[in-house]
Amino acid sequence: MRLRRRGPRDAPASSAGAVDARRLAPPGRNPFVHELRLSALRKAQIAVMTLTLFPVRLLLAAFMMLLAWPFALIASLGPAERDPEQPLALWRKVVDFLLKAIMRTMWFIGGFHRVAVKGRQALPTEASILTLAPHSSYFDAIPVTMTMSSIVMKAESRDIPIWGTLIKYIRPVFVSRSDQDSRRRTVEEIKRRAQSNGKWPQIMIFPEGTCTNRTCLITFKPGAFIPGVPVQPVVLRYPNQLDTITWTWQGPGALEILWLTLCQFHNQIEIEFLPVYNPSEEEKKDPALYASNVRRVMAEALGVSVTDYTFEDCQLALAEGQLRLPADTCLLEFARLVRGLGLKPEKLEKDLDRYAESAQMKRGGKINVSEFAAYLEVPVSDMLADMFSLFDESGGGEMDPREYVVALSVVCRPAQPLDTMQLAFKMYGSQEDCSIDEDALSSILKTALGVAELTVTDLFRAIDQEEKGRITFADFNRFAEMYPDFAEEYLYPDQPPFESCAQTPPAPTPNGFCADFSPENLDAGKKRVHKKLD
Repeated sequence: MRLRRRGPRDAPASSAGAVDARRLAPPGRNPFVHELRLSALRKAQIAVMTLTLFPVRLLLAAFMMLLAWPFALIASLGPAERDPEQPLALWRKVVDFLLKAIMRTMWFIGGFHRVAVKGRQALPTEASILTLAPHSSYFDAIPVTMTMSSIVMKAESRDIPIWGTLIKYIRPVFVSRSDQDSRRRTVEEIKRRAQSNGKWPQIMIFPEGTCTNRTCLITFKPGAFIPGVPVQPVVLRYPNQLDTITWTWQGPGALEILWLTLCQFHNQIEIEFLPVYNPSEEEKKDPALYASNVRRVMAEALGVSVTDYTFEDCQLALAEGQLRLPADTCLLEFARLVRGLGLKPEKLEKDLDRYAESAQMKRGGKINVSEFAAYLEVPVSDMLADMFSLFDESGGGEMDPREYVVALSVVCRPAQPLDTMQLAFKMYGSQEDCSIDEDALSSILKTALGVAELTVTDLFRAIDQEEKGRITFADFNRFAEMYPDFAEEYLYPDQPPFESCAQTPPAPTPNGFCADFSPENLDAGKKRVHKKLD
């Protein structure tokens, strides 16, 4: 299984369309993975800073938060739903100034000695919503504290000591991810504030919904664009020689990021306010189109690509299990194409057995793209051809449908790799005992991991202790129970072990501090080909 370059058929005729096609190409790196490699000199520097600068900075930063707490507590007293007084009382202006000064001092202590600001922040009457991207770290809170804009926060945040009080001061919109009605109320509250003619503070929203490594812009959630009001795009850059800022799902954890960043003598951040984006009538009616077009504007300003990857792909990439996906897996692209065809992985799981039985009946027979379309019960399209090419490794116009079933099983059940292997043994195995040989194991694991090349000889020999030349799922399962980390030892012996900042949660919960409030029944993943011309 491999990613193939898009052919000429994918490039639209117009030059603008050609740019769009290039921008929609899959990114070269997994956006949810951040690898931080330190040289010996860097390690020595961090060791010195840990004993000298780090504890001083940490204590001073904590002191500044404690200093800000009483001011925020006094200013946040009273009903949160009450409209802000206009004009602001003098004492509130003084508190606002002091809190901004305290927060700026805190960031200065942390090494952000200079915050470069480009462009002009729009007035609340010009744009009531500010959309920020890329979202890559909790340090993205810097523009929030500089402007004291409101944000959308998880409801649980208000109960955090000290931090919850500071958050209440900026009058955020709280949302409960588990309560669909809460999401509806959140959208209504944002609409109310957005249409208040500047009475409420501007709302800063991170439409990606989770943190990435800034190599591309993933799909924007439509929540910020549902009100249909003008928004001001704001792009963030961290032009540091050593990237200790990025906080993704696979890579340094939150505390390690804090430690390494405070050990850097100087940290840089650039905040660029782009021109206000006024939506067309079509965009006002279609929040997903509005979000897609704003994302393109921001990607052009950043000089990065856009991709249809979403937070759900992050869950796929970092699901726990015996077969952790490598950083260069093709399965993220496969999952994107599955959604693009209108197929929802969460609903396809119940059809896996039906797909498997149909593929098993072919006993390794190949199918062409038309037969593949009939197999999926979808029309032939460019997106289907892109998916077909993932499995057409030789470029001969044929694929093995069993590989599609294996890939789909991983996407539908990322945390259940043994269930996927059992299904694969059933399709690839002999009729007598469902046993497979080394070539079949190689084909299964290459597809399950989404890679083009993989050596399984050592693994197969380790499982086949009786040297029969064939293994069953019972043999594989027994070996996996005895050696749960067999993939790192036998499949990737020359690579460092996988690291994750946290265990995969039982329910999808994105990192970052800005909660997603997009209604679940609004399809934000549709592929939009219409681009607004200004």
